[in-house]
Amino acid sequence: MVLRRLAVAGVSLAATIGAAALAVAPTATAAPRTHPPAYAISAGQTVSSAPGTPANAPTAGSTSAADAPDIDVAKVQAHLTELNNIATRNGGNRKSSGQGYRDSVAYVKNKLQAAGYTVTEQPCTSGCASGAGPNVIAEWPQGDATKVYMFGSHLDGVGAGPGINDNGSGSAALLETALTLAEQHPAMAARVRFGWWTDEEQGLNGSDFYVGSLSSAERSKIKAYYNFDMIASTNGGYFINHVTSTAAQPMKAYWDSLGLQPEENTEGAGRSDDYSFEQAGIPTSGYAMGAGARKTSAQAAKWGGTANRSYDPCYHQSCDTTGNINATGLNRSVDGIAYTLWNLAVTNSTPANDFSLATSPANGSVDPGASATATVSTATTSGSAQTVKLTATGAPAGVTVSFNPASVTSGNSSTMTVATAASTAPGTYPLTVTGTGSVTHTTTYTLTVRGTGGCTGQQLLTNGGFESGTTPWTGDTGAIGAHAGQSAHSGSRFAWLGGYGSSATDSLSQSVTVPAGCGKATLSYWLHIDTNETERVVYDTFKVKVGSTTLTTLSNTDASSGYTQRTVDLSPYIGQRITLTFTATEDASLQTSFVVDDATLQTG
Repeated sequence: MVLRRLAVAGVSLAATIGAAALAVAPTATAAPRTHPPAYAISAGQTVSSAPGTPANAPTAGSTSAADAPDIDVAKVQAHLTELNNIATRNGGNRKSSGQGYRDSVAYVKNKLQAAGYTVTEQPCTSGCASGAGPNVIAEWPQGDATKVYMFGSHLDGVGAGPGINDNGSGSAALLETALTLAEQHPAMAARVRFGWWTDEEQGLNGSDFYVGSLSSAERSKIKAYYNFDMIASTNGGYFINHVTSTAAQPMKAYWDSLGLQPEENTEGAGRSDDYSFEQAGIPTSGYAMGAGARKTSAQAAKWGGTANRSYDPCYHQSCDTTGNINATGLNRSVDGIAYTLWNLAVTNSTPANDFSLATSPANGSVDPGASATATVSTATTSGSAQTVKLTATGAPAGVTVSFNPASVTSGNSSTMTVATAASTAPGTYPLTVTGTGSVTHTTTYTLTVRGTGGCTGQQLLTNGGFESGTTPWTGDTGAIGAHAGQSAHSGSRFAWLGGYGSSATDSLSQSVTVPAGCGKATLSYWLHIDTNETERVVYDTFKVKVGSTTLTTLSNTDASSGYTQRTVDLSPYIGQRITLTFTATEDASLQTSFVVDDATLQTG
């Protein structure tokens, strides 16, 4: 769990290290963050029955508690032993920028690939600490690819120790759950994806990068994300993120069936990788057993352990080894993970044959007479593989679409070539790509024909210097003005985002149409960053987004005197109506100001 500077209410901060039994709940409370409302998990789910299961517990398949496997906690502990050995061989830690983390990635990846998972190492190319290793994404290639349930944990640790509870416990539990799923190979009603995140300890950076890399269509496929961070704390409690939400229901149902009376994970709110998904509007939940906050007397009476001591006395310390593991709590957590996964994604019925269809890239721009290519990918989402015939409609005069090969077995791909004639009129044309097998699916490819001499360069943003009131900017328009304490780059007015020294978010947005026919579109703006932060750690961020896609992330670590001109290439959005957003987010203390002025969006 990432260490943030949190306001602690009514407790001593002195750490008392000692042996502890069972589990937990946070008495320390963070400065409040506002979370999105509990989002409903997708419709059409059936209900499984188990002791303590709510009547409306979300389930994708027709499973019951008896269907979920009892995960062997000894195998989870064997993974923890290997992670501890990796740390020992690499300076005593598994921090994201070190060899210990990269060896942890290799260990997890090799196990998953051998089990049949589709495994991707995703480099974190922006927003992560220098030298941070990759995220590991593993997908079980069965089930409906349009309905994804994601389970994640951070694989990195702090530099002070091997990070076995924080967060080898979550990582090892997910790994053994994934291996058990592959071993049992049940029929799948939905797709299951696992994520092991880099650089969580430096500010949730790996998961934030992953979520930001997803298109809106890919984000919409993720029906819920479940996070597991510190699930074996020696003096821990039984905490669930958003315990009353729809997403949490199967997790709570399992722990309720054990009589554990779980509580809300207030200590962990906004401090682990589920927060990256929350911010994107994806329903989240997860288990935790507590970090540095102290167990109350009521919690000790309910769960055992020692009152007024930390849930994890070795939190972020060198003693966070395999000796710092609550095996009972770990066993209850990993079995609850399996229960949740089986109830959401596994089915007892034999699924019908089905497949998914996608194009990459989903758009292309060419001059008349030129060609564009894209890969048309298919995947078997349920049942058995089938033959899929590919066709396209919607092409304008002079445009032909061909596929090589014209038919594929689901799970394979084809190259689509879109050829234009010299006479093809400039414009933007949506093409419909159809895959026909035992069922039919379609996807869209957008072709832009630029046309010779068809572009008139122009500046598209209105009031980019903020001198003409607030129109047409929307959002936190109170940030626009001639404020004391900051100065404009030119003129007298500017937009001052952030600078509160407390948890806050400011956003300004403007919608524009980037006309077709141009070869380039460039956003330019002047930004001044000043901060009271003294550490070279990302606490406060400034993001440039188009829609929900983050294009640039800056932070308090980029502070400098005066304004700096920044540019962003928006050429991929030519021919589209877009909403451009500047967003500044501050944590609970020490201000960072992001002052924006003289923004332009120039085509040419």
